[in-house]
Amino acid sequence: MEGVIWLIFTVLTVIPMLKLLPYFGINKYWALACIIPLGLLALIWWMAMKLQELEQR
Repeated sequence: MEGVIWLIFTVLTVIPMLKLLPYFGINKYWALACIIPLGLLALIWWMAMKLQELEQR
């Protein structure tokens, strides 16, 4: 059962990341890093850094 929940969570995070990452200038295939939980946190951090750069311009 835990595997099914993990799979659902992974799909629900990878699909939005596939659409969001190109807006931040990050290759969309990095969304596959969401398969591991720390990958999701790293991508959110990376997107936040890119957003700060865009706001400074």
